[in-house]
Amino acid sequence: MYTHETQLRVRYAETDQMGYAYYGNYAAYYEVARVECIRSLGFSYKKLEEMGVMLPVLELHTRYLLPARYDELLTIKVVIPKKPTLKILFQYEILNEAGKLINQGETTLVFINMETNRPIRMPEVMGKLLEPYFSNQ
Repeated sequence: MYTHETQLRVRYAETDQMGYAYYGNYAAYYEVARVECIRSLGFSYKKLEEMGVMLPVLELHTRYLLPARYDELLTIKVVIPKKPTLKILFQYEILNEAGKLINQGETTLVFINMETNRPIRMPEVMGKLLEPYFSNQ
């Protein structure tokens, strides 16, 4: 299992009239956390694309527990719970400044060859970076 945390602040433009983060922004929050999670491994989405691999979202699930509010600093915990193959699963927990769990979600992404538009296995270089976290799987 690989875990990473990142933080972001709810911006005014992301809120509704009540000062709550608009529900549609949570997918973008997940993306920020996912990109930073991969970056923390010493890899990046940009490197994937330069290798001819894209990583589109196949599934998105979210559960709203409490609202995020304007100007709150959110902590997004990301977990890659199992060794990726053709797909990679990310699980998320978003906590507010008080440390309360306000949102849970997960996304499944698939590795796609950009030339053929067909699924492929996770690139070996990324697999080697993740290997120490899944040595028992």
